[in-house]
Amino acid sequence: MDIINPNAAGIDVGSRSHYVAIGQSLEDVREFGVYAQDLKELTEWLLENGVDTVAMESTGTYWQNLHDALLDAGLDVVLANGKFTKNIKGKKTDVKDSRWIQKLHTMGLLTGSFLPDKETEQLRTYCRHRSNLIDTSSATIHKMQKYLQLLNLRLDVVVKDITGLTGLAILEDICQGTTDPKQLASHRHGNCRRSEEEIAKALQSNNRPDYLFALKQEFGLYKELQKKIAQCDQVIKRFISAQIKSDAVKRNLKVDPKPHKRVNKNTPKNMDINQIAYQYFGGIDLLAIEGLSHNTVIAIMSEVGPEGIKRFKSAKQFTSWLRLCPNNKISGGKVLSNRIPKGSNRLKIALRNAANSIGNLKDTHLSDFFKRVCYRRGRSAAISATARKLAVIIWNMIVKKIPYNPPTNYEYLDQKRKRKVREMRKYIAKFEIKPVELGVT
Repeated sequence: MDIINPNAAGIDVGSRSHYVAIGQSLEDVREFGVYAQDLKELTEWLLENGVDTVAMESTGTYWQNLHDALLDAGLDVVLANGKFTKNIKGKKTDVKDSRWIQKLHTMGLLTGSFLPDKETEQLRTYCRHRSNLIDTSSATIHKMQKYLQLLNLRLDVVVKDITGLTGLAILEDICQGTTDPKQLASHRHGNCRRSEEEIAKALQSNNRPDYLFALKQEFGLYKELQKKIAQCDQVIKRFISAQIKSDAVKRNLKVDPKPHKRVNKNTPKNMDINQIAYQYFGGIDLLAIEGLSHNTVIAIMSEVGPEGIKRFKSAKQFTSWLRLCPNNKISGGKVLSNRIPKGSNRLKIALRNAANSIGNLKDTHLSDFFKRVCYRRGRSAAISATARKLAVIIWNMIVKKIPYNPPTNYEYLDQKRKRKVREMRKYIAKFEIKPVELGVT
């Protein structure tokens, strides 16, 4: 095979040491540590040997500091997926792995993984940390529900959400030692559907001290997590505002309010996501897409960003990276498999959640598409197909600056008649049905 990268090196990344190969002989392989001084020596050794491009596996989080050190030294770094660097069958050692990566990179057989820009990477860290805090808070709520049930306090039956206005007020009073059901029921909010008498019936406690202690601990942890989530929201707001203020054009953009968009309780409360996203993407109104929530827009901002999505040359590449399009395997002219590849990232999950909510809408362009696919292939396939369609729409809006403009609906009966005629013509041609068989002369 032709040599594409003559001055290439391969690195087998590890938690305690990195094995670096600049050739295929044993003398061309060296082991370096993971400390800052070791990384400096590693880059100096590569530069001394005339290396200008390096390939490495994306192993856990061990590659990140090494990746930054190599970039700062002016080297071209290819971060490859581990499944593309698997060696042939035989003995596996760190030395052999580094030499194999170097050989593949020399032949130009490795492609780099997608990495966002520095600003998007920082925003991604904040948003992922916030998401982890929300997951921990959700687990804490489940534990509080368990201990309330063990105390025979059936708060979950009379209120929709135990962390709502009524539920939090009652929980606070229970943790302070109040046991009178009527006094606890007096915290009922005006929006609560159940009456105070019914709430009081559900709050007849058995006063087990061990369960009450555990409930107090979990409630205290829940309140502390909510404080940390609020602090994280402030940091995210300051970071995004700084990015917008640095651009005079983005700073003066205004978008129409969208009161019909429901604000989830886990959505940041201290910022207008509609306005911020419009400015952040330079005048692209992503929330104009039906079914797209504030959390989905935040996922787009933090996972790819306005500049990262432009690295995908087409919408097909973007959907392929998201693993939302079929992976066709053809041999001998026969399609062996066309399943969607396994694996997902946070943006794919957010788009699938948005697609699922679109399936519950009525009389919209995307919901009609969802229902057509759902009728033929089932809801799971419809979610994947609609998520892919959303990804294509988002790519065209951000990269090509095309506003979202769904097709206008004409007369429903006329539309239905034309579609049925097209379907019948397709089936007649497919099954080679003759007019006589249809009773048409």
